[in-house]
Amino acid sequence: MRVTELFGKTLRDDPAEAELVSHKLMIKAGMIYQVGTGLYAYLPLAWRSLRKIEQIIREEMDAAGGQEIRLSIVQPQEIWDESGRTEAYGPDLFRLKDRRERPLVLAPTHEELLTNMVKANVHSYRDLPLLLYQIHTKFRDEPRPRGGLIRVREFDMKDAYSFDADEEGLDKNYRKMVQAYKNIYSRCGLDVIMVDADSGAIGGKDSNEFILLTDAGEDTIILCPNCGYAANAEKALFTKPRTEAADELPLEEVETPGIKTIEALAEHLGVSTSQTLKAVFYMADGELVFVVIRGDLDVNEVKLRNTLGGVAELRLATPEEVAAQGIVAGSASPVGLDGVKIVADDSIELGSNFVVGANKPDRHLRNANHGRDFKADVITDIALAREGYACPNCGDPFKTSRGIEVGHVFKLGTKYSDVLGAFYPDQEGNQHPVVMGCYGIGLGRLLAAAIEQHNDDKGMILPAPIAPYDVSLLSLNIENEEVVKVAEELYEDLQKERIEVLFDDRADSAGVKFNDADLLGLPLRLVVSPRNIKQGVVEIKRRSEQDATTVPIADVVKTVKGMLSA
Repeated sequence: MRVTELFGKTLRDDPAEAELVSHKLMIKAGMIYQVGTGLYAYLPLAWRSLRKIEQIIREEMDAAGGQEIRLSIVQPQEIWDESGRTEAYGPDLFRLKDRRERPLVLAPTHEELLTNMVKANVHSYRDLPLLLYQIHTKFRDEPRPRGGLIRVREFDMKDAYSFDADEEGLDKNYRKMVQAYKNIYSRCGLDVIMVDADSGAIGGKDSNEFILLTDAGEDTIILCPNCGYAANAEKALFTKPRTEAADELPLEEVETPGIKTIEALAEHLGVSTSQTLKAVFYMADGELVFVVIRGDLDVNEVKLRNTLGGVAELRLATPEEVAAQGIVAGSASPVGLDGVKIVADDSIELGSNFVVGANKPDRHLRNANHGRDFKADVITDIALAREGYACPNCGDPFKTSRGIEVGHVFKLGTKYSDVLGAFYPDQEGNQHPVVMGCYGIGLGRLLAAAIEQHNDDKGMILPAPIAPYDVSLLSLNIENEEVVKVAEELYEDLQKERIEVLFDDRADSAGVKFNDADLLGLPLRLVVSPRNIKQGVVEIKRRSEQDATTVPIADVVKTVKGMLSA
């Protein structure tokens, strides 16, 4: 492709609206065009890269035994109602009606439809296992689109689904998919880690995310440098320290004038924050929930949502909503509280004689103990892991990092087959639910993540397998007939060898051409200039290296082939 014919223009300045490096560079390089908030069109350079990513994914999925299909994006809302996910997705789900006023959705994922298809086609245990996948467009009405292609409302995704007769088969397919994903990232030039993750609206019993660690990431990743434990903060477990054991003492009311925070309370009474219990109020689908957690910890809202059964809406309660229940904010306590659901973190059982609110203004209680003085409706782990907390496996302190999710795999189990009636008969004719897994990769996000990981102050340094072209060919001083002749011949010779070339044949200065070549970040740069021609050579430079070398003109094609294969 000649740059003079390429659709899309590079920019000299960073776009004001872009914050992440990948967003800035893709706009500057003329790779994407913003259609609206969270909506982007792909220009030729981005589309070529995405097609290469797509092909790598397709090859690895096929090698793992996958069969490619293509599913409808527009789906009847009734199948989502049947699974219960219309409400679970809430406002993130795009909804519309046809001319007959029948409700439809734009699918953000395809579990329901594919489960129904399998239900119609699997008539025996002999029809299992299955591994089906597609590479298609998805829609999610993200509340906060950000970072260019990192979080958008319309995106291309590979989603795969496994169907097995039992858990053993699911585990086997899950392992196959994990290895296929590792192969995909390796071939795309990405360094990722696999972490434990929350299943979110997809559901299921287990899930793992593949994370590219970068400061630009929106996820907090909990890491143990000693044993390798890794988890998204939404999912991470940790060992909570016990407070000093002591005999239960009688309740004692104390004055705490003007004190509203745990820190101020602990200082006033001369105790540690771990000796207090914190009260946090949430509205869960319109119901007030009283959450109790030890004062040195914070509530993990994802864990809390899961504990409450995946409520559609979970948010902090307003002061007015708390007051309407007769609760005194700042001095609230589960002691003596009636008519409100109490969910407690299991840290309340790792100590005794806690300080809690007295449900009176400016008053607290010493020596409150669960079981004797109050009773929680639910006790479980709802605490948020943080840096420095103890690893659940080895006890070493955690480190934290930011990361971008570039893939997610789920063990769905029988969540959808039970609800939608996808059963199969075994050898004796007994009916069993099909056991499912789900596996997703966002293509645009993967490209953006690659740019976040591979760039410098001049532009992108795209990994060779996903770069839109293999070579930047620069012709300097096109008024020089010999330069033009050699550059044109090289362009033709490289293409004959199936080497993808972006030929900068513009009548621009050398500085403009060098800057654009660095911005686009193709693996190799070839420079044809009057000085090089006089010496009978062409300059070759890897984008990832500082120094260039010169090669005799006759050896350029052979050298380029060798460098690309390496």
